Amino acid sequence: MTRANNSKPQTTGFIVLDKPEGLSSMTAIAILRRKAGGAKTGHAGTLDPLATGVLVAALGKATKSISRIMETTKRYQTRIDLSAFTTTDDREGAREDIAVEAPPPLARIEQVLDAFRGRSMQRPPSYSAMKVGGRRAYQLARAGKTVELEPRPVMAHEIRVTHYGWPTLELELHVDKGFYVRSLARELGEAMGTGGFCESIRRTAVGPFDLSMAHDPEVLADPLPLELLIDVDTAIRLVDG
Repeated sequence: MTRANNSKPQTTGFIVLDKPEGLSSMTAIAILRRKAGGAKTGHAGTLDPLATGVLVAALGKATKSISRIMETTKRYQTRIDLSAFTTTDDREGAREDIAVEAPPPLARIEQVLDAFRGRSMQRPPSYSAMKVGGRRAYQLARAGKTVELEPRPVMAHEIRVTHYGWPTLELELHVDKGFYVRSLARELGEAMGTGGFCESIRRTAVGPFDLSMAHDPEVLADPLPLELLIDVDTAIRLVDG
């Protein structure tokens, strides 16, 4: 006698989320986990709460392959305010306005940006997930402790100016893992004698996974439709090109 198989289909695969502003990456993943019936979940790279865009999530056995996704390059769009610095390098932190005698011309900005194209050394933001003595840097910073992270090597394959009108500078970036867009804003301002913080950051792609494939986690149907998942073999083929 054949025993009936009443087991549910296993929730395994990748899904590309479009994280909304104000939602932490962990909250976005928690929403997905609930809609996926409590399946094991993970993601391929944190986005700041104020940042939006592509967050690649893994479900079930796909979490074992998520490191392959994490190693891919990232693409961003950012709007930078050159008139001030902030404690968090984005608009969430306390603002310090910088007096500038004359706004720099675009040619000067392009000249300074050349130092950040290709390989460079970058100091991560004090408010970041980097660990210092076993604790996250942002936890120490929020506790009022001075956090000075050591510069580390990063790679920017492309930094392209898409708009400039003082004090607003808009860029598109193609970078390797570990590059902080907020750090670029701060260090660009320091190099030019202006301010520099990110008014907005939008991640448009993680490797081959872009916004055209993305779903708002808050709008996803509950329970999660399994046909939205990208199977592991397909995802790895996309990564390998």
